[in-house]
Amino acid sequence: MTPPHHAHGGAAIAALTSMDAWEADLILNLRLWCDGPRGQAKARHAYHNLFPETEADRAWYMFETLVTKIVGTANRPLVRHQLGCNCVGSDECVFVHLIRTASDGHLNDAALIATLLSGAAHAEHIAILAGEVGSIARSFHRKRKPQSTAAAPNVVRLH
Repeated sequence: MTPPHHAHGGAAIAALTSMDAWEADLILNLRLWCDGPRGQAKARHAYHNLFPETEADRAWYMFETLVTKIVGTANRPLVRHQLGCNCVGSDECVFVHLIRTASDGHLNDAALIATLLSGAAHAEHIAILAGEVGSIARSFHRKRKPQSTAAAPNVVRLH
């Protein structure tokens, strides 16, 4: 028996706790956005807590535009994990990888990655939006004071 066509997009392939903070924040905001109007309001509020008002409005607009474009042109439903889940699904990883690659300045590669989530006709526009979203997210996290994330020595965390 084969799993539904969208099951692969939810396969857990990473953990939020093993990602850079800016990448984990993007995934959490994606999950909130996908929860509907209440989740979107929470994610938007988070942007307003992180940035000055004008920067928050621009950052939120870019994020929302990117997600709306991906979801609206997707080849299949975007699969995500629950908000409180530490697992990161393959669609969520592709989303972050797209943003990381684009904000590193590799727009051609990012456009190819975008085709994993959306139609090829929209890939270039998505890559450009992803570059903006990534640049904004990275700049904010560079401004934040680093917090110690060192794990206890000789400890393995499975879930």
